[in-house]
Amino acid sequence: MPTVSFAPALTRHVPCPPQEVDALSVRAALDAAFLAAPPLRHYVLDEQGGLRKHVALFVNGEMLLRPTALERPLAARDQLMVIQALTGG
Repeated sequence: MPTVSFAPALTRHVPCPPQEVDALSVRAALDAAFLAAPPLRHYVLDEQGGLRKHVALFVNGEMLLRPTALERPLAARDQLMVIQALTGG
């Protein structure tokens, strides 16, 4: 099963340890992870269910492209990492 981890910038607000989820896509993996920590949904997804602007997703260390990130298929041993992207100047 894929593993979902949330970066410390998110888990400081809502505790959620890494978890194995039964999911075939990034969206399904996130939905499963949100069952353990429902408030994380608000930090990761917007009101329409899209990825928030300042959130980045990585599968096995590879950053996913925003338009297709949530629909990306996952394999059994994939590692999904959810981070808050930093901006500024």
